[in-house]
Amino acid sequence: MTTGRRAATGIALTGALALTLLNAPAAQAQDTGITVSDIVINKGKPIVVGTTKPVEPSLTFKITLPSGYSTSDPFRYDAFPFLYRGDLKHAADTGDNSIGPGGYTCYERSDKKADCEGSLYIDPHPSQDHVDSNSDATTWKTAVSLFLFKANGNLVAHELETRSLTVRLKRAARVTVNASPEPVVKGKKITVTGKLTRADWATKKYGAYGGRSVTLQFRETGTSSFVTVKKVTTSSTGALKTTVTASKDGTWRWSYGGNDTTGAATSGGDHVDVR
Repeated sequence: MTTGRRAATGIALTGALALTLLNAPAAQAQDTGITVSDIVINKGKPIVVGTTKPVEPSLTFKITLPSGYSTSDPFRYDAFPFLYRGDLKHAADTGDNSIGPGGYTCYERSDKKADCEGSLYIDPHPSQDHVDSNSDATTWKTAVSLFLFKANGNLVAHELETRSLTVRLKRAARVTVNASPEPVVKGKKITVTGKLTRADWATKKYGAYGGRSVTLQFRETGTSSFVTVKKVTTSSTGALKTTVTASKDGTWRWSYGGNDTTGAATSGGDHVDVR
């Protein structure tokens, strides 16, 4: 049986709901008895975010309910994992440095247990401010917000729990390629250029990424895989330039492997006909 859940929509819900509930009477700020386990975010991989397009990393977790509550009545409980950095209470109260679910669905396994799946929601647009500083490209912690409600919808209990799970947020990178001349005489030189840039979350633009080692790769026509030719370091403006000897028809591309703050990037391919 599939149970639709009230969507936990990003920071708006995380901040606004938490602010209301954390300021509720002390009797409500108590153990809910809900157990959330097996949280997996983005299949255990870092989350890469650009400058304009929202990102929705996958989210899965399991819920076990306390006595008196049933998965057949999803409007009497709620539990949603979220990411935060810095102070947990500040993140929950205000929504600052907090990234919540875009929505999820729970599938009943029994009267007390459910498996849930959905996604987080990260929007780099200035109006959202989910990532508004390049310092956000770091390790984020995981917490869970838990709620119990009466049949009339009134709050019974709310709590925040931290988890040991951490997730890296990274700035997206881009790399371009151009190989010339096209066509080229066999034995002559080919010049391969390009540029490496990465997302700047403060300006919402892509800026030059200098001093990075980028791999030049080649795929011979008629084959299916690229092979490494050499490594080249980007200039202060992110520029890439090298020369190779033309020997076979094929496609050239640049590949950047990424690092702790920046995602990997591979250019499109530029085919050169060797005559």
